[in-house]
Amino acid sequence: MRRFFSTTALGGISAGIALTAFGGFAHAQETVDDGVVGEIVVTAQKRSQNVQDVPMAVQVIGGDQLEAAAVREFTDLTKVAPSLIVRPADNPVNASVSIRGVGTFAFGVGVEPSVAVVVDDVPIAFQARAFADLADVERIEVLRGPQSTLYGKSASAGLINIVTPGPTRELTGKVSALATTDSEVGLGASISGPITDTLRFRSSNSYTSFEGNIDNLYNGEKVNGRETFATRNKLVWDPTDKFSATLAVDYLKGDTTAGRPFIALSPDARLRGNAAWTPAVFAPGVTVGSNNSSVVNNVTTGSDYEDFAQSLKLTYDLGFATLISVTANDRYKMLDAFDQDESALSVNNYANGLFSADQFSQEIRLVSNGSNRLRYTLGAFHADVNYRRYFFRGPAFSQANWDATSGSNENSVFGQLEYDVVEGTTLIGGLRLGREKIGYTFRDLRAGPAAAWADGASDDYATYRVGVQHKLADDVMVFATWATGHKGQSYDLTTGFNQARADLGPVRPESSEDIQVGVRSRFLDRRVTLNATVFNTEYEDFQAQGAELLPDGTQNFRLTNVGAIRTRGIEVESTARLVDGLTLSGSVAYLDAEITQFAGAQCWPGQTAAQGCTGSPARQNLAGERPPQAPKWKLSAGAEYVRPLVGDLEGVANVAANYQSSVNYSLSQDPLTVQKGYAVVNLSVGVRDKARGYQVTAFVNNLFDEGYYTNLVNNYGAYGNQLAVQAFLPRDFKRYGGIRASMTF
Repeated sequence: MRRFFSTTALGGISAGIALTAFGGFAHAQETVDDGVVGEIVVTAQKRSQNVQDVPMAVQVIGGDQLEAAAVREFTDLTKVAPSLIVRPADNPVNASVSIRGVGTFAFGVGVEPSVAVVVDDVPIAFQARAFADLADVERIEVLRGPQSTLYGKSASAGLINIVTPGPTRELTGKVSALATTDSEVGLGASISGPITDTLRFRSSNSYTSFEGNIDNLYNGEKVNGRETFATRNKLVWDPTDKFSATLAVDYLKGDTTAGRPFIALSPDARLRGNAAWTPAVFAPGVTVGSNNSSVVNNVTTGSDYEDFAQSLKLTYDLGFATLISVTANDRYKMLDAFDQDESALSVNNYANGLFSADQFSQEIRLVSNGSNRLRYTLGAFHADVNYRRYFFRGPAFSQANWDATSGSNENSVFGQLEYDVVEGTTLIGGLRLGREKIGYTFRDLRAGPAAAWADGASDDYATYRVGVQHKLADDVMVFATWATGHKGQSYDLTTGFNQARADLGPVRPESSEDIQVGVRSRFLDRRVTLNATVFNTEYEDFQAQGAELLPDGTQNFRLTNVGAIRTRGIEVESTARLVDGLTLSGSVAYLDAEITQFAGAQCWPGQTAAQGCTGSPARQNLAGERPPQAPKWKLSAGAEYVRPLVGDLEGVANVAANYQSSVNYSLSQDPLTVQKGYAVVNLSVGVRDKARGYQVTAFVNNLFDEGYYTNLVNNYGAYGNQLAVQAFLPRDFKRYGGIRASMTF
């Protein structure tokens, strides 16, 4: 890790952000007239609203801001959303999303996330579908805190709402291209317009290819790359001014490669404890250190995935309200492989598997027209989700061979009422009642036909939201809300599943309770927007996955209930346009997070009794410790300057910066999996015509070449109980530049 900001620098950044109050990349769907920042329209409450009127903590990131901050795939959202962390893994199935320090990192089949993802009104049961391409996105809304009342049981910590553009009434099109100094190529094309007077279409297609930024010394190839093709297609039929039907068909196909370079390795390390397998043997040619970007793998680690999704949205204007139906179907499948010994040794231990997810969902809701003192959203939701996972590991050691399925069936009803008791003051009340049935099968193929299990369980749940909002002035609104969240129970279907685990039944549901107080304001003739939220959230039976060390040195992952977690803090977001042509933005999030109860936690690899690892089997007490993926500070800041040049041309300059304080990637508090604080700055300069018919931009990402890691793994046990730390390198681990160009007609 190179040139991290000092504590003094952090203080300066924090003070500067707080004093100038420039926070939040909130430019989606906004208009600017004579320096005045206009409305930002969001659908955070399942109705179109000005974001300044929404009584919840929501950050809005528009398409232009995603481009300026080099956000091209889901994991990049960490750069622009201070309360959000996306933690990658060897393949997208095992990645995780956290909001305010709370998320789910689990290998188990069918384990729900704590942060829900919705794409164009369709909930995505399996997050990996969203982890690929973010081309042709209109805006992304990050909703912090429990959202279970309106969005269901997979939103106990928050929600990410992705909105893509709809068909236009006039023929339009756009082509774009990107090329970088490290061999990334991106191409995109979209076309939209009318087919008849009542039928419109939009087709958006993109292709990206990146070889990777890690050298595999075994064959001279690059890894840690990706190749993705995505197509999104919409048809909108509106035969009358009251009825509309939107058919969406999306297809995604891609592959990834991965590698985990050693950044710390003892010279006494021996792979699997074998005296002959020294570092010179299992990692020949690798120079271990914080800048290492080389591996030696004779089995390609990565994944091949494919997704096919369809949805049909019907809306009918009843006058007093709008009736909406959303029907969706999605099928995701993936093949994955991993070099288990991560070397070129002839032992050639590897892992591979097959994963598939099938989802059907149906939602019906009635949304009032919003013209009366009483406004409401009432609905019902049904979902069937089925997963299958086949996994093999071996043949030399850490052997596993199993096949598992997991399924859930959910039915729920929900509603939210808003009532203006007096002018400017609104009371809010919401409730969701749901019932879920889950079931599983598990076959241990190594142990024979008798090693097979199957079972099921059901769970009834209720979540609610109450609150009040009051307008102090036309452009100043304050609110207070109290909300609960729920995440469904799950079976721990991973390697090592046996009769003892089967007898334990499912891991208990996770619940959350959240209090938020906030202010939404605009001043200086609406040239400045300033929003702030204070929150306190408590989680009971938080579901988390920890690692335990088996006698053969293998790390085994177990899903368990952490007794309780508490998170609290403050988030500030603002946008300012004080002079013509210059827009400033940024945000800051302070998070105080603590595990308040977890007495039987796994120890970290190599932890001693003196360090708190005691008993048989050895365990530690994590009460008072900080949960993983929960940095104390996260900040984002940006500036855009537009200046007329000659004729219809104008120059555009963008700078985007983000800072994150130190974070531990392990629940066990492993001191070797701590990422120190770091800051990354991106810079771009371009030229475009005033109508934005075309634009050419040169950019540099990670301008100051600030190295950091998005995940760290301590493999102490696999290397003879010696120091062995491996890292996941982000796309911008090293500085790179490029050019992007687009043409719109």
